[in-house]
Amino acid sequence: MRVRLLAATATAVLLPGLLVPVTPAVASARTHRPTSPKAPGAPGVVDPAARTPMGSRVADAPCPRVPAPRVSRPPRPSPPPAVPAERVVGGPALGTAGLVIPAGATRPPGVTATSWLVADLDTGQVLGGCGPHEYGTPASVQKLLLAATMLPRLDPNQVVTVTDEDMDIEPGSSAVGLVAGGRYRVETVWLGLLLQSGNEAANVLARLGGGSDGAAGGVRAMNAHARHLGARQTHAVTPSGLDGEGQFTSAYDLALIARECFADPTFRRYALTATHRIPAQPAQRTKGFEIQNENQLVDRYPGALGGKTGFTDLARHTYVGAAERDGRRLVVTLLGAEPRPARGWEQGAALLDWGFSVPRTAAVGRLVDPGELDASPSAAPLPTATGDARQAAASGRLDGRRTSPWPALGTAAGGGLLLALALVMRHRARRRYDGRP
Repeated sequence: MRVRLLAATATAVLLPGLLVPVTPAVASARTHRPTSPKAPGAPGVVDPAARTPMGSRVADAPCPRVPAPRVSRPPRPSPPPAVPAERVVGGPALGTAGLVIPAGATRPPGVTATSWLVADLDTGQVLGGCGPHEYGTPASVQKLLLAATMLPRLDPNQVVTVTDEDMDIEPGSSAVGLVAGGRYRVETVWLGLLLQSGNEAANVLARLGGGSDGAAGGVRAMNAHARHLGARQTHAVTPSGLDGEGQFTSAYDLALIARECFADPTFRRYALTATHRIPAQPAQRTKGFEIQNENQLVDRYPGALGGKTGFTDLARHTYVGAAERDGRRLVVTLLGAEPRPARGWEQGAALLDWGFSVPRTAAVGRLVDPGELDASPSAAPLPTATGDARQAAASGRLDGRRTSPWPALGTAAGGGLLLALALVMRHRARRRYDGRP
């Protein structure tokens, strides 16, 4: 029987009777309409008298917040000790726990997320963020790291048999409805992962990509790939994003991972798929059924490119979304959000609107290229390009793919102990999870 969870039900259990008025920037109309830029002097806009040339930055200001309902949640895990070099990957201005935006830019909308970042998928410019290098718990957006790691490795036409071990997921957590002994094309498993956040689908894909070590090998490969991308604050313990001890990421790292995903045309096609039919399994006496894309940004935000939702009791709501407007493709990542007064995708939509209002030449940092940090023994930040120089550096990107002037030197040997730790620390999470907005 198909397992299907409704996030709205989970929210009603967690947040009964609590409602805060929704701000215009994140109103949940059927079709999200971009908000108009505020006039100088309006509330939430930087004073024009304080403006400096675009490209310089305003940092360490408090992050704009909106009130969120109080909810019962487990204690937040203690993050790893801060590594100064990792906090400034992409530029020194990104090493703040507060707000960082280009000087002269309008103030971003208030959200409930504890950290977020907006960046240009093509140039790599970071347009702004709130605590971009603060540690957070990923929940289901970790499936993007699984996709970035395994999509190039797996044949979408291969037929795989689901095992009992693949079905070992937290009771009550999100599942697409695969059955043990069932046979499915790998492409169907990917769509179950990305459209419906199937945790059993994550186990299948990690096992396939992990070689003789199975899912544990898949998790090690995810960590190795995160390090290669420059996501030095990311450590996966589970392939699905189910909570695990020592599992962390950051808004900046999620943007690096998302950029890799959206460079892949297969991922872009999957992310915008509206529906897919899961085939019947006669031997297991299960009927076929249809799944739908539950990322509401796809239906409600003009120019949406897709993304990923996530939720656990520990992580709260996490979100990654991307959209295109006037030939410009932006990505937003957020961690630790509450769904009221606006859901995760709506908060992401409001931040995307803000990002599109920032001039193309303005930035507070940049997304490093894959392999770039491997070229140096340290994770020290690299210079931040500006204006035409940054556009020229991005000229190797065509049709959503990047070519980097930096050599891909593979994973640094010093990461071996960290990767081995992933296997030792891997255990089954005990937190409720549904992975939906």
